[in-house]
Amino acid sequence: MAGYYIWTIGCQMNKADSDELATGLQRLGYRFVSSVEDADIVIINSCVVRQSAENSVISKLNSLLPLKDRNPDKVVALTGCMVDQDTAELKRRFPYVDLFLKPGESAALMELAGVRSPEPAQNIAPLPTPPSSFVTIIEGCDNFCSYCIVPYRRGKEKSRPVTEVFTQVESLVERGTREVTLLGQNVDSYGHDLPDRPSLADLLMELNSIAGLVRIRFLTSHPKDMNEELIQAVASLDKVCEYFSLPVQAGDDGVLQAMGRGYTVQQYRDLVEKIHTIVPGVAISTDVIVGFPGETEKQFQGTLDLLSATRFDTVHVAAYSPRPGTLASREFEDDIPLFEKRRRLHQVEELQKAVASEINARLLGQTVEILVEGEKKKRWWGRTRTGKLVFFDNDADRLGQLVEVEIEKTSPWSLQGVFKQAL
Repeated sequence: MAGYYIWTIGCQMNKADSDELATGLQRLGYRFVSSVEDADIVIINSCVVRQSAENSVISKLNSLLPLKDRNPDKVVALTGCMVDQDTAELKRRFPYVDLFLKPGESAALMELAGVRSPEPAQNIAPLPTPPSSFVTIIEGCDNFCSYCIVPYRRGKEKSRPVTEVFTQVESLVERGTREVTLLGQNVDSYGHDLPDRPSLADLLMELNSIAGLVRIRFLTSHPKDMNEELIQAVASLDKVCEYFSLPVQAGDDGVLQAMGRGYTVQQYRDLVEKIHTIVPGVAISTDVIVGFPGETEKQFQGTLDLLSATRFDTVHVAAYSPRPGTLASREFEDDIPLFEKRRRLHQVEELQKAVASEINARLLGQTVEILVEGEKKKRWWGRTRTGKLVFFDNDADRLGQLVEVEIEKTSPWSLQGVFKQAL
């Protein structure tokens, strides 16, 4: 049987796109293989949001040249945010790549794979799904934050109809999924471009009725677009998890304005306070960029002050790297030295390590509900409704089950517990 290999880097949207490609290839009779050497089709799903990610993609692509030389029939495809409208430069740099697919595109690959298909599609049994699956509900972004390449790669916002999303989630649940995470570059904008203008809250209410589905998550939210209707939906719908991904990016109004974020620090603080008031016990994660052009030490201290006061459950921090084609790369000089960016990044990491340690320590001795997503080093793992990673031991097959675990050890990054019972 012919095999495929997919290498994915970047956001959950890329992971969802890779899952869709994998499903399509499996329906054509291909099987997943764990190495590029054994694969008949190799897919590189790229990210260029950070220079480090782009460097990893380039390294991976370069490693494929000897394999392609030895086996010219091996199909190599590049997709993701490295692929722009004009692929001429990519074709010049990587002439051994057979297909260049814009994010979310698959038709050309499936057509080529179908010609070489090892087994007719009608002979393929229904494909099982993991306990937790990603579902893209809106593509693209209309915000054009000054540092971000995503709108130039994924285009304008385009929502999927409620019925289409509902049908996909129902199908996933029938094949084993128990939790879905709804994805969008700006998930709060869902529905504004559809004829009947449904909101994300409306979609959550529809999905909440699906039998067999036990949890619903969504990300990523934009602070300027989140409204009270959505917060109330999280508070009232039993399957929607008490968790928000709410990137702040900086704790200074001047930096936020230069980034084009569309809100002030105080507006962000007020929003977080409203979420905590309406959804008790909620967990909030955020993203932070340090070393944005012109960011002074005082402005960076504003970010530290915000993180200290708001006390996020998780903080994803990155050093600014200019992305060619963005407003920031054209208008602002990348004037913060790399060593200074790294110092600021490490300060954020150390601060958040202390905050997360204190937050997670409150769960010591408590019994929490876990959806078991997998097994690692002979230990089961899953997450709480608020997204906390939990490991526990049990001899039975617990994959996909809701279980109760008593927390016996905490750390900033994960929790260890003892199995109590299946639910």
